[in-house]
Amino acid sequence: MPSHSDFISQRALAVDASGIRKVFDLAAKMSDPINLSIGLPDFDVPEIAKIAAIDAINAGHNRYTQTQGIAPLRDRLRKDLSTEFGRDVGEVLITSGVSGGLLLAILATIDPGDEALFLDPYFVMYKHLLALAGGKPVIVDSYPDFRFHADRVEKAITPHTKLLILNSPSNPTGIVMTEQEIRSAVDLARKHGLLIVSDEIYEPFLYDAPRGLPSAAKHYDGTLVLRGFSKSHAMTGWRLGYAAGPDAIISQMTKLQQYTFVCAPSPLQDAALKALDVPMKEAVDAYRRKRDLVYDRLSKKFEIARPEGAFYIFPKAPNGQSASDFVTKAIQRNVLMIPGNVFSERDTHFRISYATSDKKLEQGCEILLSMF
Repeated sequence: MPSHSDFISQRALAVDASGIRKVFDLAAKMSDPINLSIGLPDFDVPEIAKIAAIDAINAGHNRYTQTQGIAPLRDRLRKDLSTEFGRDVGEVLITSGVSGGLLLAILATIDPGDEALFLDPYFVMYKHLLALAGGKPVIVDSYPDFRFHADRVEKAITPHTKLLILNSPSNPTGIVMTEQEIRSAVDLARKHGLLIVSDEIYEPFLYDAPRGLPSAAKHYDGTLVLRGFSKSHAMTGWRLGYAAGPDAIISQMTKLQQYTFVCAPSPLQDAALKALDVPMKEAVDAYRRKRDLVYDRLSKKFEIARPEGAFYIFPKAPNGQSASDFVTKAIQRNVLMIPGNVFSERDTHFRISYATSDKKLEQGCEILLSMF
């Protein structure tokens, strides 16, 4: 009888357990930690959305929906996105979170050996989802400013390059691409025939962009946009996202969803439709203030690129320490953070989530500043 481990696929073995999950598990064992690790809004789901979810359940909306999601939600999102981008975005697919959308997008476009480019630091799933599909992640260094440097990206393009993945606002750095950076990315995509996958899950959290998020979708119809409700409306456990882009890509993603997720959670789609009418300005203003609180304090001693969106900040570990060592010392002082090597090929920086109370942020900053 072979060992049980002999049954495990090489595909599964190629993917590391998330470093973020390890910190989550550690937090569960600690008594009242100062938890600056979790990318989880500290406000609640809007009341109108909760009521709509309960009403939908009570009304019997508990069966499968169409694979692509309920028509009223898709129509509303198509209308809103088309207004924002200045063109008809076409069919919209409701996904099981943006993570589900990323998986479907990569499975729909990547064959073994195909390459996808993205900047370092990066959202943890990009590299591992590409590995699952047999693709090759090509990771382009963006240190020390975490900006989009078109010359660096173009040097990494090969005949095997298929996707250019953009993440703005960025997890983990909080950097928001400028209009000029977006146009540079679009120029490269046109020149080399690339599909842009634009991960815009943090789109509502913009602190210095009064005209809204610069998006490749406004300039290039070869853009697949991925957005969702997890961050904007604190629906992280509801698993609701959406994708809009070229019809051929959306069609294949819809087909693949039929054989994977089947459909996004049914009654919660009704609630998401209601949530679209809830202004979230108060939450965004609160997070802008939290951004200022953390940046103003930590920038006195830490080397930091000022975040412009999302709810993360990515300081450099002091005195030449590795981020892993610094984070270990911080955890010993009851402050939970994520070392940068979870998001990067380097281990020089660490991620703080400021999606927590002002009191916890102030306590955490005081401890970190004392560690020099």
